[in-house]
Amino acid sequence: MADVIVNGLIEGGKATNGAPFGPALGPLGVNVASIIDEINSKTKAYEGIKVPVKVIVNPGTKKYTVEVGSPPTSALILKELGIQKGAKTKDEVAGNITIEQAKNVAQAKDSKLYGQSLKEKVTQGLGTCKSMNITCEGISAREMIAKIKKGEVKV
Repeated sequence: MADVIVNGLIEGGKATNGAPFGPALGPLGVNVASIIDEINSKTKAYEGIKVPVKVIVNPGTKKYTVEVGSPPTSALILKELGIQKGAKTKDEVAGNITIEQAKNVAQAKDSKLYGQSLKEKVTQGLGTCKSMNITCEGISAREMIAKIKKGEVKV
């Protein structure tokens, strides 16, 4: 019998026996409570952020694995700044991130970003800031990216 995969997007550390996991896992005869506990322990670091979670169950053996994906870069930036949303208009500035905060975001997304160096990963994260209208160190994210690439700002 083929493995059953159940995907869900849950807030870190707050999975419950309800949707999406409880109703999907219950009929498979696995211990739903222990799976929920494992999801919550693996996602605790992402408290306040929605994270993708995949539960893979072998219905024959009742063995399962829990895989936690990486939250979106935008969600990490919002959490780092303590804000709810990016800007609604081009003229509005949603927040201001420091280089240190941008490094934190890049390190949290490390394996999912394409850059080879921390510098490249920080500029990639600042690209997301640009689309959310979030400044970096008081200047536009676009300007900061240019300064980093020129070597004027060290990462």
